Amino acid sequence: MSSNPTNSTASGKPVFVKGLDGIVAVQTHISMVDGPNSNLSYRGINVNELASNTTYEEVSFLLLHDHLPTRSELADFNARLVANRWLPAPLYDLLRQLPRDTVPMEALRTAVSALSFYDPEIEDISIEATQRKAVRLISQFPTICAAYQRIREGKEPIAPTAHLSHAANTLHMLGLPSGDTDFVRAMDAYYVLLADHGMNASTFTSRVVASTQADLHSAITAAMAALKGPLHGGANEATMNMLLEIDDPAKVDAFVDNAFVTKRKIMGIGHRIYKNGDPRAVHLNAWAEQLGRKLNQIKYFDMAHKVSNAVLRHRELYPNVDFYSAPMLYYIGVPIDLFTPMFACSRVAGWSAHVIEQYNDNVLIRPQSEYIGSNDIHYVPISER
Repeated sequence: MSSNPTNSTASGKPVFVKGLDGIVAVQTHISMVDGPNSNLSYRGINVNELASNTTYEEVSFLLLHDHLPTRSELADFNARLVANRWLPAPLYDLLRQLPRDTVPMEALRTAVSALSFYDPEIEDISIEATQRKAVRLISQFPTICAAYQRIREGKEPIAPTAHLSHAANTLHMLGLPSGDTDFVRAMDAYYVLLADHGMNASTFTSRVVASTQADLHSAITAAMAALKGPLHGGANEATMNMLLEIDDPAKVDAFVDNAFVTKRKIMGIGHRIYKNGDPRAVHLNAWAEQLGRKLNQIKYFDMAHKVSNAVLRHRELYPNVDFYSAPMLYYIGVPIDLFTPMFACSRVAGWSAHVIEQYNDNVLIRPQSEYIGSNDIHYVPISER
């Protein structure tokens, strides 16, 4: 039982905090979320600098190894990422056997769990082995997503290529324009911006599982189960579906006004931590606008902007990372129900870094609960009930 006054009363009884809001459960070197100042940093580097100057490959290395790579370290890391892009043949069979209406996030979660059967180091939870497994998973996530997308379209999966960057290879395997610089840079920026984000629900889940000394695949599979929900990673899909439902920029104000009257949640708006705006949204907003103009489909960006302004007439709530990423991914050509798996393709680097950090200084995460049910209830024989 903690004696920390923020976690217990003077009598030593644990304090109940709904949703663990404000409770510090983990100390980390990986990322800092500074809500009051709308800042996010990875390993001490502001995400604005990373989004403007780095690639997802560099950021993944940074998260896993606690420093930016040298030229030779990056070359080696890239080579290992490329070498692990291919899936074991039975994984393609598994994806083909799934019902065609299987939600892509469920397909990804199931396939990642199944990958543990084929990982030669699955039971080795040493830091070195876990780092190697993390590289394999970072490489394989986009391959799984793209393969399942092609299979459910009745097409053969497009094999990964060794000649493209991580983001470009994702587009290549999805059958999207991997040679278009704007699309690739936007996809890469998306991966960089979502790679980690403090102690969110899925990351906390990964650390709880890792604290039992379960393997990386188990922790990542659990994290994906948490990410699937619409209050976490699923918000990007809900945002795009909302924009398609509105359909006309002229209808935005009426839609938002009605949402507030009927207490309908407007997805992609507001954040548990950032009260003055999500720093990641600034970059995704710019990319959404650039791609919308490039494709002469600015309508969805304009609608998103109008929704944001209309919300501000009612409450001081700002777009989060999901809001502008929705039209951006839509412009790139990513299917809407693949948005959340794309989120996972980025966040797997952060999850892996947190699992490694948990292993490094492990204690079983075991919070207490407060019983508020009835007492002194006695068993009644079934003949008397």
